Amino acid sequence: MDINLLRGVITVVTFIVFVGIVVWAWSGRNRARFEEAARLPFEQD
Repeated sequence: MDINLLRGVITVVTFIVFVGIVVWAWSGRNRARFEEAARLPFEQD
């Protein structure tokens, strides 16, 4: 296996993981949990 082929494969896999994280973060199912986490610093104990 050539090192340049390995670098290309790693680049493609990293890009796919990045796109997966973006899709997960913008998913509507996680909105309530993210909204709750965003309000945590402003809540009084």
